[in-house]
Amino acid sequence: MQEPAGSGRALRRDARANRQRVIEAARQVFATHGVSVTYDDVARQAGVGVGTVYRRFPTKESLLAAALEESLERHAASIEAALHAPTDWDGLVRFLCRAAQLHATDRGVRDVELGAGFDERYLAQIRDRIMPIIRQLVARAHAEGTLRPDVTAEDIPVLLTMISEVAHHSRQVRPETYTRYLRLLIDGLRASPEVGDLGTPTTGTEVDALLRHWLPGLQRRG
Repeated sequence: MQEPAGSGRALRRDARANRQRVIEAARQVFATHGVSVTYDDVARQAGVGVGTVYRRFPTKESLLAAALEESLERHAASIEAALHAPTDWDGLVRFLCRAAQLHATDRGVRDVELGAGFDERYLAQIRDRIMPIIRQLVARAHAEGTLRPDVTAEDIPVLLTMISEVAHHSRQVRPETYTRYLRLLIDGLRASPEVGDLGTPTTGTEVDALLRHWLPGLQRRG
């Protein structure tokens, strides 16, 4: 039997459809432009009023969590899988290649993983889940003797940001350009008697400050 117009069930179905439309639109605009997009951008992409976006997601962080959860979970799982590579160097390289590829194609995931200052619990948990694995990969490669000894885990987010910037700026020219520089970077990480001294290591606090200035800021209300 057809539901009467204006029935509660029909309204709930419409609300669910609108919410999913907003999530899909947010996923697209975050992937292309990163977390600096506004609620107006998301509403325009979804074909709904900006008030609809605010009602469903009162903070930018809650919208990010809903839109990027699936991609972030897959990314975290792939990083964990790198711990089981045949060698510790292979694990580190697999992680770098996977992360660079994802950051090159999804700017929103890049901003969340590398950015600082996210209050929403899920986003903070993702970062807290990923960084310890990076530390393990770096420590293991050091112990194996394949990673130059003066490279630290804090170097990795900065290096990935550099590669992803090349990817996003070359997207309209040649999308795979970043892979050339990723290979150069990986070769530079390998332990060798000929490498020079990198100087004073960058601290975690300094990396967070650098990335806050480098990556687009999180706007609370869009």
